[in-house]
Amino acid sequence: MRVIALRFIFLSFLLFGVTANSEIRAQNDFKVTLLGTGTPILSIDRFGPSTLVEAGNQKFLFDAGRGATIRLHQLGIPIARLDRLFITHFHSDHVVGIPDLWLTGLLPAGGSRMKPFEVGGPTGAQALMSGLEQAYAADLKMRAAFVYPSRGLEVSVSEFTKDGVVYETDGVKVTAFEVDHGPQDKPAFGYRIDYGGRSVLISGDTRFNENLINHGQGVDLLLHEVAAARSELMNVSNVTAVLAVHTSAHDAGEVFRRTRPKLAAYTHLVLFGTAQIPVPSIDQLVAETRETYNGPLEVGEDLMTFEIGNMVTVRRFKP
Repeated sequence: MRVIALRFIFLSFLLFGVTANSEIRAQNDFKVTLLGTGTPILSIDRFGPSTLVEAGNQKFLFDAGRGATIRLHQLGIPIARLDRLFITHFHSDHVVGIPDLWLTGLLPAGGSRMKPFEVGGPTGAQALMSGLEQAYAADLKMRAAFVYPSRGLEVSVSEFTKDGVVYETDGVKVTAFEVDHGPQDKPAFGYRIDYGGRSVLISGDTRFNENLINHGQGVDLLLHEVAAARSELMNVSNVTAVLAVHTSAHDAGEVFRRTRPKLAAYTHLVLFGTAQIPVPSIDQLVAETRETYNGPLEVGEDLMTFEIGNMVTVRRFKP
């Protein structure tokens, strides 16, 4: 009897171990890391907008703000390991890191990319990358002379003009959808990523937008931009102009309430302040969000990771 009991315990342990390990693998199989949660304002704590999505064995970057390559290095991910960069729109804070991704990815320190640098984005992506090829023509000529992989020097661009699936490979589906970043700021898109029955939505830059709400229904993780300023700055013209093309915490809360994600999180925090008037605090952002939304909420930080399984697990970066 004792032998039977021991065997039962041993088998139970094995089965439990398999279940636990399977859950760990499931959690790690689909994850999102905020490489940059900031704005054009220079900050050592919040780099430029950029989000890493890892689904199965594929890795994607959504926007390439200032310092994206540094954040990838901190995570131990070679730049060349990225499968594709997706662009939401063409404001400089979202694309200024592209040359670094492209050219540093050629170097041994960047992983020695052996295939073309793949970029997806709305109309204008081809013109942007062609312009960068011209701007860095001397650099490319030098690297070709040093026998860098010729394929790694190339750029491959996929453009789109309207809502729809823009990538579908090995179980990963990426859908682009138009958002509203103001009448002067077109094109502007967000993205939804579906993998293994789970989903993530990245808002891009937008004000309150019904199209985003339609595409975000029931996602596991909804990453949304947010903008705020204290009342003392609401009569400053450049502040109000910027706030008019972004989403307030109150309105973002309404987006979260209507889409019902497992977890809502802020990224790209557009917070205004001066030497005399501080930027709104995180507590104030949360309080304003709570006027319209009482569900799970995180205020993103650089290198914060979300592991997406039966639940969304949040991990903060530990150097």
